[in-house]
Amino acid sequence: MLTAQQAIDHLLSHAQTVTESEEVKTQAALGRILAENVNSLVDVPPLDNTAMDGYAVRIADVHVPGAILRIAQRIPAGSIGTQLEPSTAARIFTGAPVPSGADAIVMQEDCTLPEGQVEQVQINVTPAVGQWIRRKGEDLTAGKTALVAGTFLRPQELGVAASAGLTHLSVKRRVRVAAFFTGDELALPGEPLKPGGIYNSNRDTLLACLKSLGCDATDLGIVPDRLDATRQALRQASKGHDLIITSGGVSVGEEDHIKPAVTAEGRLDLWQIAIKPGKPLAFGAVRKSDKPEDGEAWFIGLPGNPVSSFVTFLLFVRPFILKLQGRDVIAPQSYPMRADFDWLKADRRNEFLRVKINSQGGLDLFPNQSSGVLTSASWGDGLVDCPPGEAIKAGDMVKYIPFSALLS
Repeated sequence: MLTAQQAIDHLLSHAQTVTESEEVKTQAALGRILAENVNSLVDVPPLDNTAMDGYAVRIADVHVPGAILRIAQRIPAGSIGTQLEPSTAARIFTGAPVPSGADAIVMQEDCTLPEGQVEQVQINVTPAVGQWIRRKGEDLTAGKTALVAGTFLRPQELGVAASAGLTHLSVKRRVRVAAFFTGDELALPGEPLKPGGIYNSNRDTLLACLKSLGCDATDLGIVPDRLDATRQALRQASKGHDLIITSGGVSVGEEDHIKPAVTAEGRLDLWQIAIKPGKPLAFGAVRKSDKPEDGEAWFIGLPGNPVSSFVTFLLFVRPFILKLQGRDVIAPQSYPMRADFDWLKADRRNEFLRVKINSQGGLDLFPNQSSGVLTSASWGDGLVDCPPGEAIKAGDMVKYIPFSALLS
């Protein structure tokens, strides 16, 4: 069996970034992937401006604290002042352009108005050259790159685009993913449960994961545990989609039809990985038609147990989708953190344990790490990556991967 990293590397070696892009309004680009570098249309800020409410002064006029200057002008944001003459100051407000001749801003807390003198100000400090002045173009420079291709567009990136004067952005089209779920025991919430039946939690979990990554997700529902039905579902899913994901049917039992179905409808390149939870994981491709020129849809088959399905999606499907999207950062952030628990059952497989940060800054372990206990993922806020053959004792430093880094 491949290790987790070997499996990730194998998947990423096959993923090819979608080439199609579209132009959308900047306000509509949240969660999309920038398709090309964009340059700023303007300098930001457009002129030297003040970072504080206060007084614009000439350093030459304030060699020592206590200098008294005449207030010659008032400059609110959105106004342009006049040349600052010697021995004068300009009352100025945050964001307003610094008048020519001024080379420092003194914040109003460092100034006093002499009693009875409304047209004079006393400067009680000796300012440094450039103090509290934001220089023209220090944030963005007209004609220079504001955002680079492959950037995942968060609210702050949309703010940068807006400040650069951009009304529209070219973004990658969304990755199209079809999902279906196998198992005669499955029912949808609201339907009556037959004897031995369970509600399909993987449907809601995985579709939500796909949407959190910005995919166009097609729900093909529950497929009966039959080879012909599975093959038909694969043929349907391959049309118009970049990727097919399934949940269940990837083991080797008589009712597990994913492997023979994918082999019949395409090819299977990977089967089983050395992790826990989630050993059964399939990767391959499904033909879109009998014509080779029509290409293939990628296929990833996930285990049916809900925690296994969720964890393998985060570890393997997520990076594959990010590569298809053309993102510039794929690997999730991880942090060394202190384990406040014992995990003494070292396994030969790479284990991913559901944990939560406690009030002491360490990690607590959910008491039941079964692959069927989805509440362990709801309770937790991340995973501990426990290497093969290693036990964990309280106080050990471990590799912690927050769910927040795996769902964006």
